[in-house]
Amino acid sequence: MNDAFRLLQAPPTPADGSPRPARRLRTDHESVEEDLLKLVLTVVELLRQLIERQALRRVDAGDLTDDQEEELGATLMALHDALSDLCAEHGYTLQDLNLDLGPLGPLLPRED
Repeated sequence: MNDAFRLLQAPPTPADGSPRPARRLRTDHESVEEDLLKLVLTVVELLRQLIERQALRRVDAGDLTDDQEEELGATLMALHDALSDLCAEHGYTLQDLNLDLGPLGPLLPRED
């Protein structure tokens, strides 16, 4: 276990060498609710995209009947529209849900 901890690298420091101050969390009631809502919408969008990719794989593999493909497409479109409506209702766009994970890049792939 000790060897594993020695392999971990310290987080990078800024180029000027001075440590950055820790970020402060805003914990007022309104911002916590908004951040939680944005997180939930982000998780739903991530799941929607994963389900959509899996559905496309099944369609390409020929695993679904024409009726199943039609129903699946309509369901995914309805979910996308409902999520877009929820985002608009709370002042977000679907692009706002893409969290920046720092060196890992964005959470959600860009939809072209």
